[in-house]
Amino acid sequence: MTGKHPSPGGRTSRRAFLATAGAGGMLALAGCVGGDDDSSDNGGAGELSGTIRISGSSTVFPIAQAVGELFVEEYPDVDPNPSRDGSSGGFANLFIPGDSDINNASRRITESEVQGCRDTGFEPVEFEVAKDALTVVVNNENDWIDSFTYDELEQIWTPDNSPELWSEVNDSWPDEPFDLYGPASTSGTFDYFTETILGEAGRIRDDFEGTEEDDQIANGVESNPAALGYLPFAYYTNNPDSTSAVPLSETDSESPVEPSLDAASTGEYPLARPLFFYANDQKVRDKARLQEFISFYIDKTTDKSLIADQIGYVQSSDEQAQTNQDALQAAVDGEYEFAF
Repeated sequence: MTGKHPSPGGRTSRRAFLATAGAGGMLALAGCVGGDDDSSDNGGAGELSGTIRISGSSTVFPIAQAVGELFVEEYPDVDPNPSRDGSSGGFANLFIPGDSDINNASRRITESEVQGCRDTGFEPVEFEVAKDALTVVVNNENDWIDSFTYDELEQIWTPDNSPELWSEVNDSWPDEPFDLYGPASTSGTFDYFTETILGEAGRIRDDFEGTEEDDQIANGVESNPAALGYLPFAYYTNNPDSTSAVPLSETDSESPVEPSLDAASTGEYPLARPLFFYANDQKVRDKARLQEFISFYIDKTTDKSLIADQIGYVQSSDEQAQTNQDALQAAVDGEYEFAF
């Protein structure tokens, strides 16, 4: 990937709006607005209009939604249209076929998905936008779990001779049947959890309640004292009285770590992970509104008051934001090539 560093641009009103929201100086694009095959954009940044189709991850959805609302305040004729399709579902059904401009993802794009994009005729442009502390939760009445190791979680979620009772994993736990909740198989969170805990993406027992509505995971765990689930940290903090977060350790020789933004930021928490969105480089070159929106999105990812305090993820560093702006400029220049 190559590209020029963006130069500061005219974002005075946006800066004024964010003056009470904290840090994150604008890194605007030089020469980025223009060259759009959509006539609604041809009048320049001040006259941008049209829809931006955003598919993908329910984990990243709150960021895209919040950024979209802020963007519309400045560009009221642009309609950022995010949906919750799951990272994998969004890639397969919308982004790779070329039907969405952006795909949110709670795990990194796969080699086969990159190839699918290239077969369609475009390059996926990667933007890392935040970090999450993927959180394992139990019912508030659960009085037998203080922490989990990866091995215990693997035993619970394994598809091979899946235990039916808590006591089958640990004889000090009660003879109560598991009631399990988690993301649907179209979710990047599902892929990340199964690959990390069970060693293979998609490998999991099939008798759990799967959903793309992460709040429903919290609601399900809240409804049964023997319930267990996992969900993004933002959705746990959005339901603070519904469930209890469980500290984790990779092995029983390590001290368990509670999920938190600080622990995710430092990497101390075992299930800390990066969050992404991907853009279609052809659409980036063709749509001025998409260029402007992505630059705006990148800038907002450094805003602690928005990403951490309001939504519940770790905000991006200024260095990461610059990397993202460089990727955007390379896409605009037709010089971006995805690399693992």
